[in-house]
Amino acid sequence: MAMKHRNLKGIVTATVIFTAICAPATAQTADSTDEKALLARLAEASAAEAPQLDRQLQAIWNRSGSPAMDFLLTRGRDALERGDTAAAIEHLTALTDHAPEFAEGWFLRATAYYTAGLYGPALSDLERALTINPNNYDAIFGLGTLLEAFGNPKLAFEAYGRALALNPHHEETIKAMDRLKPEVEGKAL
Repeated sequence: MAMKHRNLKGIVTATVIFTAICAPATAQTADSTDEKALLARLAEASAAEAPQLDRQLQAIWNRSGSPAMDFLLTRGRDALERGDTAAAIEHLTALTDHAPEFAEGWFLRATAYYTAGLYGPALSDLERALTINPNNYDAIFGLGTLLEAFGNPKLAFEAYGRALALNPHHEETIKAMDRLKPEVEGKAL
């Protein structure tokens, strides 16, 4: 029963977060003018143009404004890539403690928590990341992934749709939507 209660609590929390990210974006991020222009171009880009626009957005989102915080982000990302989630969580916790308005730190720590199987903390960090930067389609994809893990394919599908609206060429999201489409929309007879 405790597990069902935790899942229900997670689903309710995820629903609240999802509702918040689907509302019009109002949070400000660094280089918001450039970000808005890049997001508009990405939404209309060809498959050939999309990777370059994605790299430019990632470059904006990965700049904290502090070399020390950028270093912690790099250390956390490197630890995660090595499979050392404990070290990743340590570095990224230091980052979020010292730069609480830096969305990418929260998003990457959410990824580390998810990798470690800690879905509650992952969801909490995604909420913070999306509050700061509601346009991060990778974080929205992560939310969809968590919603799937919580057994809510309909909300996951909606989250994936929001991510695709921002980046129509996000391959993982396209695959996730293709996988969930028959379950959510039903099968044609």
